[in-house]
Amino acid sequence: MSEKTILKLQLPTDPRWVKNVVESNIEEILTDHAYCEQKAATNAITLIVQNPNLADVVQEMVALAQEELAHFKQVHDIILARGYVLGKERKDSYVGELFKFLKHGGTRQDQLIDRLLFSAMIEARSCERFKVLSENINDPELAQFYHELMVSEATHYSMFIRLAKKHAGTIDVDARWTAFLTHEAQVIQNYGKSETIHG
Repeated sequence: MSEKTILKLQLPTDPRWVKNVVESNIEEILTDHAYCEQKAATNAITLIVQNPNLADVVQEMVALAQEELAHFKQVHDIILARGYVLGKERKDSYVGELFKFLKHGGTRQDQLIDRLLFSAMIEARSCERFKVLSENINDPELAQFYHELMVSEATHYSMFIRLAKKHAGTIDVDARWTAFLTHEAQVIQNYGKSETIHG
């Protein structure tokens, strides 16, 4: 899978992030990852609460929330099996910076499309990070685990894009997605230095 062709991310993660940062603190990356899954489930539930009239969105988000919580349990099981403890929730500054790019005014439709694209952006970067982890981490169990999650995240990304295009009306989703990609490329330049999924 090529990030350039499928995910359209403009700035790939340097594989040295795995060797120089992640492998030295597996417990920290697992704790951060667990909370990423929890937040993804929470985001799906928020989309349900904000759009109860859109049956397809509700159905897709219910399934997504269940899957993300299942992923949370998988990560927690690995944490426990390795004798680690799930630490406190970590702040995700990357997601916080992406959130600032959301349109907080306009119509409900404007806000829905932006929230869907915001969600797609996070899934796309998570997918790319999982790919880098699966290909570079010196840990067979985690390499296989992150490969499986990479495939899952790619389907989530495409689902959010599909829903955005379905409910766009007169909104130019492709143009807005291009703007998101440009903004994300600027944001991610400051990351790749800590043992967090988006760090």
